[in-house]
Amino acid sequence: MNKFVIYAHRGASEYYPENTLSSFAAGVDMGADGIETDVQISKDGILMIYHDDFMKAKTGFEGSICDYTYEELRKARVKNEKHGRIDCLMTFEDFLKYFAWRDLTLAIELKVTGIGALVIDMLRKYNALEKSIITSFRYEALTECYDYDKGVRLGWLYKERKEDTLELLAAIGAYQACPMAGAITKEDIEAYKNAGLSCRAWGISDTEIMKYAVEIGVDSGMTVNFPDKLIEYMKNR
Repeated sequence: MNKFVIYAHRGASEYYPENTLSSFAAGVDMGADGIETDVQISKDGILMIYHDDFMKAKTGFEGSICDYTYEELRKARVKNEKHGRIDCLMTFEDFLKYFAWRDLTLAIELKVTGIGALVIDMLRKYNALEKSIITSFRYEALTECYDYDKGVRLGWLYKERKEDTLELLAAIGAYQACPMAGAITKEDIEAYKNAGLSCRAWGISDTEIMKYAVEIGVDSGMTVNFPDKLIEYMKNR
């Protein structure tokens, strides 16, 4: 049976600036047993933790992560407007220094192509590869990882299962199917099980979708901005 993992999505990002140390630490303190985060690369080749394609909305910086050097990105601040909290950007290596040694499952989303080998090597450096699942919406990013190391656990993020989804997952030796929570059906769950795949849900925008994903049979957990609420729900089921 697959372990149901409660992943703090970009940390406890409902309450703290997403993808920052304060957000990750809060998610762990709440009791999440997994962390989901996003990796991009700076202009000078440093792996950085950041989600959006563009930086303006969260930091005020124009352009993208790849337009700046690491030293320039150190000046950026990420805001959580709802709770008035601010924090710094993190490198992927610093993230692993803080969290790779902990008893956590890591879901590492590649936001761009061309960095799979770097991410795998960094995870291996911190003895975190076996506890990690590398994911992406970009199928090409996953094929790059598969070509580099066929033993890596991969998860493909997509909205809903289509006719060729299972075939594409098989082609990269995927470990996990990662559909959007609201689009999952019972037939999907059965199809994933029959294909030997675990299922992890994303897109948990509110507690009703959270409950739906649990009750429909998602077996490998979900990424959630409010891990405290999912933890409480699972305790009381």
